[in-house]
Amino acid sequence: MMTAKEIRESYKKFFEQQGHLIVPSAPMVIKDDPTLMFTNAGMNPWKGIILGNDPIQYPRVADSQKCLRVSGKHNDLEEVGHDTYHHTMFEMLGNWSFGDYFKQGAIDMAWEYLVDVLKLDPKNLYVTVFEGSPEEGIERDNEAASIWAKHLPADHILDGNKHDNFWEMGDTGPCGPCSEIHVDSRSEEEKAAISGRELVNKDHPQVIEIWNLVFMQYNRKADGSLDSLPYNVIDTGMGFERLVRSIQGKNSNYDTDIFQPLIQVMAQKAGIKYGDAEETDVAMRVIVDHLRAIAFSIADGQLPGNAKAGYVIRRILRRAVRYGYTFLGQKQAFMYSLVPALIQEMGSSYPELEAQKELIMKVMKEEEDSFLRTLENGIRLLNGVMEETRAAGKTVIAGDKAFTLFDTFGFPLDLTELICRENGMTVDVDGNPHPWAQGGDTAGIAADRTQHGIVFIAVHFSRVLAGRNIQPAPVHCVGIDQSGGVIIQDPRLFAGLCADIYLSPGLAVFGKEQKGKPSGKGGFSVFSGDVQKQRPEPAGAIRIQPAKQMPDKLLLPRQQCERLPGELPFKVG
Repeated sequence: MMTAKEIRESYKKFFEQQGHLIVPSAPMVIKDDPTLMFTNAGMNPWKGIILGNDPIQYPRVADSQKCLRVSGKHNDLEEVGHDTYHHTMFEMLGNWSFGDYFKQGAIDMAWEYLVDVLKLDPKNLYVTVFEGSPEEGIERDNEAASIWAKHLPADHILDGNKHDNFWEMGDTGPCGPCSEIHVDSRSEEEKAAISGRELVNKDHPQVIEIWNLVFMQYNRKADGSLDSLPYNVIDTGMGFERLVRSIQGKNSNYDTDIFQPLIQVMAQKAGIKYGDAEETDVAMRVIVDHLRAIAFSIADGQLPGNAKAGYVIRRILRRAVRYGYTFLGQKQAFMYSLVPALIQEMGSSYPELEAQKELIMKVMKEEEDSFLRTLENGIRLLNGVMEETRAAGKTVIAGDKAFTLFDTFGFPLDLTELICRENGMTVDVDGNPHPWAQGGDTAGIAADRTQHGIVFIAVHFSRVLAGRNIQPAPVHCVGIDQSGGVIIQDPRLFAGLCADIYLSPGLAVFGKEQKGKPSGKGGFSVFSGDVQKQRPEPAGAIRIQPAKQMPDKLLLPRQQCERLPGELPFKVG
């Protein structure tokens, strides 16, 4: 049986023999494309050529590309670990032709590789071709169908609709029909009972797509009409994890040698045998999947953070930590200790893992330690809320309860929703009125109270969670330190939030652009002017030093300050 490493190398060797330049994977983290945070498809690195913005240097290329799908249109996060074939980070084997070969070459090479090189049984393969679109004047892709007919019987060639078999880069730009290759891995008894053709594109876990051959031949204009491209492009993508599963005869991607070595390390660490219970199996699958996503992201230069790509990585890590905490008894940081096993399995193909090993482990451990402080308290409180809800004969957690968990104790809403689902409950975040959409109008009250020895602070939390803008709420003032800096303690600092800090006029005004750095206790120190000497702070605290000079662009008259969202009072001392 071929190993995963051997299969990956066989792909590269085959296409190199077919005249393709083998290129290394582009980074999974994208820094120069405002439309994407992560590479989510093998074609992303080639967009410039496909769009005609970059010159064609090599007409044939192939690679194994690192990809991540956790947000937007391509979001498989909720399925990860629960089914057999979805992942956050995955590898996409791909071959491209820019103005060279087209449908004939792409189909014949795909067939030769799968059947002649990898020895997949043709009777288990099904393909789809675009059925056509009369309203757009596009006929059925008879050319692709006739090429496939040289390799497969007619009942293994199916028509596919526009959703499945017409690929488009976006609302405008290159597009064209595509042809999917599906493999039926069911038992012979199951195949005899129901033909595989009846299960193609029906979400059957054992009848899955492994390779998509895209034939880009049109350009979609702004008015929706189609023109022919100046040259045809072949863009193919094959899910590596699914391919290995098919070659190794497994029923799940997680049973292959891509994941099993990592799962066994995790099982040994937890003292739990993989295969004994579904909930612990799911937890291990989630953890090893997320481990790959986090490690590769850090290696590519994206650290966990409070916004955009950084928060995506932080959310993935926290999701894995929660599974380990709840189902595998991992009360201390543990994921960072799996990194050496990951490098052993994938380091030879992706040397950036070994090169960044120290950074990856350090960042992961710090993130785990920080989140575990929030997690223990949050789960305990959520369990109490669920018990109260059940006692009332309900299965829906009130939105204000979930909001309090997040707002006061820093427990993320997405984890609240996940844990509730595991317990047969849901969270009402769309009720009317609901706290997720409310922002208290307290600025006027706060401004009045400044006359009586109470200052007010505006903390605007800019994170968007699950499509809902999270509004600010009261923060807790610990007191004033020896240098006159106001110390704020708020568990939301552990909840993946970005904070803009404002103190009332005449005291100090701060913004995100001011100097700041993490404190040793897990909080964040915000300074105005020269950076002051670091002092110990409570966990989850913000230290605000008095400003030497008020920044002009943030200095607001009282009338404007009263209209700032979320200005909330607290008492000093």
